[in-house]
Amino acid sequence: MGNGFDDDFDDTELLAAPSPSSSPEAATTVTVSKSKRKREAEKAKNAKRRKEATEDNDEVHLVFEGGKGVNTAIAKLDPQLIADYVGQKVKQSEKELSAVELEDRCIPASAFLDMTSWQKDRTLANLPEFMETFSRYKGRGASLKKASPSNGTPHTLIITAAALRAADITRAVRKFQSKENAVAKLFAKHIKLKDSIEYCQKTRIGIGVGTPGRVLALIKEDVLKLGDLKRIIIDASQIDEKKRGIFEIKETQKDVIDLLCSEELRKRLLDGSTSIIFY
Repeated sequence: MGNGFDDDFDDTELLAAPSPSSSPEAATTVTVSKSKRKREAEKAKNAKRRKEATEDNDEVHLVFEGGKGVNTAIAKLDPQLIADYVGQKVKQSEKELSAVELEDRCIPASAFLDMTSWQKDRTLANLPEFMETFSRYKGRGASLKKASPSNGTPHTLIITAAALRAADITRAVRKFQSKENAVAKLFAKHIKLKDSIEYCQKTRIGIGVGTPGRVLALIKEDVLKLGDLKRIIIDASQIDEKKRGIFEIKETQKDVIDLLCSEELRKRLLDGSTSIIFY
């Protein structure tokens, strides 16, 4: 006050600054100290963000359906957040990979459709309407009731964590089925791989519903073809009694990542021929 300096002048910098006679070592010490404080402040800020995110996750509201839950937080994720989420799961699942190898497994945000405009609960009952709404996005308006003339060539794949859930989804979307547009069960429980192979070879499939491991196996066998695949819907909101989704359940995490990052599907995701939809 009355000293001629501005009120917001920070005299700590004056005290900390080296005098002309100070040694280079002293100046270096001051610089290092400032950098350290900056790093510590950034670390504290990031820790606070992680804590808030964890707290938000603990407070996720659940809409219960048939004894299982629906993680409503998934509905709030835009394409970039979904890409970050999937990328995080890839790193957790494949810790042995180098940075370059992880980059090759990265799925860009452009591969995901933005589903944040959907306001209804992501339950089985609402799935058919959801599919009808978003099948029209990005020029993908072909009828869900029409299949490719080539056998085993679906326009839609729905991927879920368990065979029982896949059976429930199959029943929920059966309204799209016709004689020339099968809704196929593509999971391992009670269905041998050779039987699935024969089914794909002789059936015009419009919508395939299954678990990631079996679907990937059929793709590798070249009987489930991706040439007409417009969308792959991940049943991501569905969680079990332990609040785990398809990317958290140990038995399905690797399979769903291997499917999404497979060479056959990745090419279509990168060129925009196929989009990933989180339900």
